[in-house]
Amino acid sequence: MFGSGSKEKGTASAAGLSTEKDGVATTVIARGTTIEGKFECAENVRLDGVIQGEVKVDKRFVMGEGSFVQGNIHARDAAIKGKIKGDVNVREALHLMETAVIEGNITAKTMIVDEGARYNGTCRIGDTSAVATSPKN
Repeated sequence: MFGSGSKEKGTASAAGLSTEKDGVATTVIARGTTIEGKFECAENVRLDGVIQGEVKVDKRFVMGEGSFVQGNIHARDAAIKGKIKGDVNVREALHLMETAVIEGNITAKTMIVDEGARYNGTCRIGDTSAVATSPKN
């Protein structure tokens, strides 16, 4: 009954976790889910829902189209398709995809901005910018 379907790596489980090919866990926050308050995760995060509060992700933070964060974001790497009202602080690479909208300041080591992406705020890119804004634990 359950074994008849195909098994794919990278699909979400009931707990909201998926395992990518390299064995790294990813927390998935599905569309229709809202989190209020500070959100912290030591692994990768895929957001398709809403977070209202500060976000700290030790690894990669991915926002799908239609996702929303109202609060500051701190991550190692980020790929954004959703909307952010708050500052974005990325220690390494930030990728603003075609549907990204950021209302806040951006700090990153490197940044790619696709056609159609928008941001309103200051933008600091480079080695010293990313180090200066890293969150202290």
